[in-house]
Amino acid sequence: MSQTPNAPSSSSNLRAIAQTFRLAGWISFWIQLVLGVVSGIIVLLFGIFNQRAGSPNNNPGTGFGVFLAVCGLVILGVGIYLAYRYTRIGKQLESSNPSNRPRKSETVQVLRLGLWVNLGGILVTLLGAQAIVGTLVARSISPQAITTQFFDPTRIISGLDMLVVQANTNTVSAHFAGLVGSLWLLNRINKA
Repeated sequence: MSQTPNAPSSSSNLRAIAQTFRLAGWISFWIQLVLGVVSGIIVLLFGIFNQRAGSPNNNPGTGFGVFLAVCGLVILGVGIYLAYRYTRIGKQLESSNPSNRPRKSETVQVLRLGLWVNLGGILVTLLGAQAIVGTLVARSISPQAITTQFFDPTRIISGLDMLVVQANTNTVSAHFAGLVGSLWLLNRINKA
């Protein structure tokens, strides 16, 4: 008897969770995708124009920072996939056949994986940003950059250098969007 009134409530609760998964998944997906594409284009341009052998701006510290930035973008690709997977979980939850629906434990496991992926991506990207910014600061405060007697073009910080810092900021923001989406969904599913 007590299950009859709860059945419609349970069904509407499941429908609400499914819609939340789809909405949060798509929002997270598109934010991460747009920021990731912009960051990827900037890092690619930086790699083409600044990291050629013999280039005056070729600096080992910047190279390592760009390597970490690329690693952050690769990890972001996994985060984008997981955000898309959230939309598919939402679609599966709307299924009228209970055997097609994922179990709560499987869903929580995917959400936790999303949390760890985005946290790892933030860490790697921040380390890359620190390496790049450290190199730019060292380049800007070196004695040769201050003196005007011997002009050294390798000490000039170009706009492309600053764009790489912006690309890292975009990547961190994309990982943060994925992290917020995963946390929100995890909170929502634990309330059910």
